[in-house]
Amino acid sequence: MNFIDKAVIDVTSGKGGDGVVAFRREAHVPKGGPSGGDGGRGGSIVFEATNSLSTLLDLRYNKHYAAKAGQNGMAKKMHGANAQDLIIKVPVGTCIYNNVNGKLMADLTEDHQQVVIAKGGRGGRGNTRFASSKNPAPTICEKGEPGLSYELRVELKLLADVGLVGFPSVGKSTFLSVVSRARPEIADYHFTTIIPNLGVVQVPDGRSFVMADLPGLIEGASQGKGLGHQFLRHIERCRVIVHIIDMAGSEGRDPYEDYCTINKELSEYQYHLLDRPQIVVANKMDLDGAEENLEAFKEKVGEDVKVFPMIAPIHEGIDQALYAIADALDKAPITSLYDEEGEEDSVLYTYEPGDENAFEIANLGNGVWEVTGERVERAVQMASLNTDDGFKNFAIKMRNYGVDEALRAAGCQDGDLVRILDFEFQFMN
Repeated sequence: MNFIDKAVIDVTSGKGGDGVVAFRREAHVPKGGPSGGDGGRGGSIVFEATNSLSTLLDLRYNKHYAAKAGQNGMAKKMHGANAQDLIIKVPVGTCIYNNVNGKLMADLTEDHQQVVIAKGGRGGRGNTRFASSKNPAPTICEKGEPGLSYELRVELKLLADVGLVGFPSVGKSTFLSVVSRARPEIADYHFTTIIPNLGVVQVPDGRSFVMADLPGLIEGASQGKGLGHQFLRHIERCRVIVHIIDMAGSEGRDPYEDYCTINKELSEYQYHLLDRPQIVVANKMDLDGAEENLEAFKEKVGEDVKVFPMIAPIHEGIDQALYAIADALDKAPITSLYDEEGEEDSVLYTYEPGDENAFEIANLGNGVWEVTGERVERAVQMASLNTDDGFKNFAIKMRNYGVDEALRAAGCQDGDLVRILDFEFQFMN
């Protein structure tokens, strides 16, 4: 099965059911009064993390998800049925972004964890709800609230404690195969690893952690060259980075230049990857020139950078590196994927839209005005405008929202045409 770690999908929550206008009509029951019931709630779009999935393959081939609408209300004050939520299952480690503004909406890191991305619309109220002493027989009802629509970018970011970085063919896959039961493809050509591989590593003293062998980096990876854009996504969660270097320079590259190039790519990527603990492993120490290159490398990087020599195929130097990795993990903090501009460090469970009370007024010229804003547009969509009572109720809402006053302040005159979505009416002072 192909490893699919990114998908763009459209989701729409269900519309609420409409309320109804109805009256009791029973023999020998005078003045029965209103009996219109409320509509049911529309279905929400819910994402659920599960360990039973390992890729986003289902989302790659099914890009449109729409929850069902709530049932309309009925006579005799009967409430319409609520629609079932649409649950979309994704692998643990999935991040959900608004693909329009790039905002991180949810980060699912635990099995069975759920997040409501788009709430279903609430059901409209029936005329029973509008009865009062002044109007005991109202002909007002509400339509169901529209559902929410989003274009989402869904990304899988592996839940590994340790990430292996380095140029292609430096021995990352060999190292992972030696220290765990993972069996990545190993060969003497570049990019044998084109998908991430995970393995559970057991340290001789009993400690354990999850290690990821990730596709090889090249210069320009942070700008998307090679497999870099795929690789860097998966290292975002890693708390410790293990930098493996071909110390023999067997492909004609200089080990120190390799070290600087990889760290430059890490520094240019988001999430401050270079701020995380890094263990440097000098691999292929059995080849000619490795000892001399190691001495020169240590002089250039200084005493602050600890380097662990290793010959992976024969397990030489493996334990010392594993102890160092485990020690670094013990001290490494948990890494959050939320940015630092006011985002919470905790996992989101319900995504709330922005300020829904705001609205804007635009002068289109020739006495035509347009009002836009989530709350006023929703009021139009839910209004029952085919009766006098319904239109009067809508006008009162606009006044309470401050639309009348704002239009007047903007210069709207008596008789001017005001447009909200596809509904138009004349402004009267």
